[in-house]
Amino acid sequence: MRQTSVRSLHVPSEPDSSYFLRVDSGERGLGFGFELLLTDGQNAWRGDVSEAAVCGEAEELEMPTERYIQDLQQVLTGAENSTNYSFSLTPSPPDSSSAVTLAYEKVQRDISFRLGSVLLNAVPEPAEAVRQLLVHGLRRGNALERHNHKLEEENQRLSQEHQRITAELKHYADDKEALETELYSRFVLVLNEKKAKIRSLQQRITSLQEARSSEKQKHQDSAKSDHSEGQEQDEYGGSTDEEPGDVQETAAPTSLPPAVYGSGFSTFSLTRAVGASPDAPAASPLDDSLKDITDVAPCRKRRFRHTPAPQPEVKKPTPQRSQKKR
Repeated sequence: MRQTSVRSLHVPSEPDSSYFLRVDSGERGLGFGFELLLTDGQNAWRGDVSEAAVCGEAEELEMPTERYIQDLQQVLTGAENSTNYSFSLTPSPPDSSSAVTLAYEKVQRDISFRLGSVLLNAVPEPAEAVRQLLVHGLRRGNALERHNHKLEEENQRLSQEHQRITAELKHYADDKEALETELYSRFVLVLNEKKAKIRSLQQRITSLQEARSSEKQKHQDSAKSDHSEGQEQDEYGGSTDEEPGDVQETAAPTSLPPAVYGSGFSTFSLTRAVGASPDAPAASPLDDSLKDITDVAPCRKRRFRHTPAPQPEVKKPTPQRSQKKR
């Protein structure tokens, strides 16, 4: 399929004239040759450039072929800014019945160099050439219009899709905010519950620690009291264990005459001598210990208070009383 492009160009030597340039090339591009049609609306000139001519121009300019083809594409089709390129016609103005030479140059940093030139022959029937150019322009315009219509439809569809997506995003954003608010309230509720539970556990731990401390203190106090009572009982029992013999030794001289101890009386005889009943049952050790506990203080008092009675003082008679008696 051939590629066709049309562009307008201005010749500096003819500022009041307007020209249109049509470029026809193969599917492989301008590097494999192309045809040119130049018209001013009344006259037309046609010419072609071969592949060998393109390669020769690139070699003459000492440029890579790919770079030269890119410059040709820009200058002939006007794909990019055409101010960097200029055209000239020889002769100028051209003759409608004679051939003309179209030269194209590249302007860079106020320096211009010629990219190439092509010889264009006059078309015998310029009206047909102009008609073909107009038909191509119409077809191209219709194709561009259809493409533009498709682009507008696509743009409208994308705009509607954009509005729909925007509405959905807004809805999702609102739902997200509501969900965040709900989750935050739940989080605060759960956090408060956890804090309350932690406080209750701390209070419970504190109460348990206090109860344990008080119970431990009670155990320590009871142990101390038991220990002190045990020591008192040991001291009390030790004092009572030593006292019965002493009591008997101290009480014997007071209750029995001295002759009784020297005559070898038995315990039973002593008991009968002091007035005990021979039929009385023998006292058990438990009764003795109980009696010792209850009788310790009196025996101890008797032992320490058994002192000789003080001798009464004999009052001497005064001399006055003796004289009166006399």
